[in-house]
Amino acid sequence: MGKKSFGRSIADNEAMAFAKQLRTSPQKLNLVAETIRGKTCGAALTELEFSRRRISGEVKKLLESAIANAENNHQLDVDRLFVAEATVGKAMVLKRWRARARGRVGRIQKPFSNMRLIIREREETA
Repeated sequence: MGKKSFGRSIADNEAMAFAKQLRTSPQKLNLVAETIRGKTCGAALTELEFSRRRISGEVKKLLESAIANAENNHQLDVDRLFVAEATVGKAMVLKRWRARARGRVGRIQKPFSNMRLIIREREETA
């Protein structure tokens, strides 16, 4: 018997990469994602390379993974790829405590995020 196979959830001219448990808040990660949405992959890599935000290195690795998926798994042309979608989601939150005055505690939250990156091949313009 077995399960029925699912079709691709994205189009034939797209490739995807997904990163789980990135150690930053979704709000901060979304600021980095906004800088690369809609840009060509080369321009997005350059933007991430020179970004001063700590998480931009992890986002750069994710973009390189999506480019490799497009090239090796879906035979897309690397020169015509652009970032179609960059979505950020909330993952778990580690909750820690810090001692404060008069027997009280201060709550420390250490959030984690997920990121989904879809790159698409541009149509040929003749």
